[in-house]
Amino acid sequence: MDHFTPVPALIGGLLIGASTALFLVLNGRIAGISGILGGLLQPARSDLGWRLAFLAGLLIAPLLYAAVSGSLPPVELDAPTGLLVLAGLLVGFGTRLGAGCTSGHGVCGIGRGSPRSIAATLVFMMTAILTVFVTRHLMGG
Repeated sequence: MDHFTPVPALIGGLLIGASTALFLVLNGRIAGISGILGGLLQPARSDLGWRLAFLAGLLIAPLLYAAVSGSLPPVELDAPTGLLVLAGLLVGFGTRLGAGCTSGHGVCGIGRGSPRSIAATLVFMMTAILTVFVTRHLMGG
C-alpha cells in the first residue's frame, strides 16, 4: 500500500466493469478468463476466433501500454520459484473446483447478480484474508 493510487485504480475498475458488461451485452458471453481459456481445449469452430482474439488482447495490452508510456511497471516476486509454482497449481485447482476464476465470479458473476458467484467471491475473499493472517501473523512471514 506504499504506492496506492486511488484515481487510476477507480478508472481501471470502471473500465473493467464496463468492458465485461459490454462483452455480455454485445456477444452474450461472460468475460471470465478461465472459461475463455478452458473453451480453447475443445472449442466449437465458431468460438475459436473470439477466444483467441480475447486472449491476444490480454497479452498485447501491456505491450501497447509500454509503447505509449515508455515503460512497464516493475514486477517484484518475493517468493521462491517452487512456492510460486505450487500457488499457481492451487489456483488452477481452485478455479476448476469453484467452476470459475475470480474474474468470472467476482467481476462478471456479481455484476449479473449470480448467487453462486456472490458465494464464491465471499469464499475467495475470506480464504485470502485468512491466508494473509496465518502467513503474516501466525507464521511470522
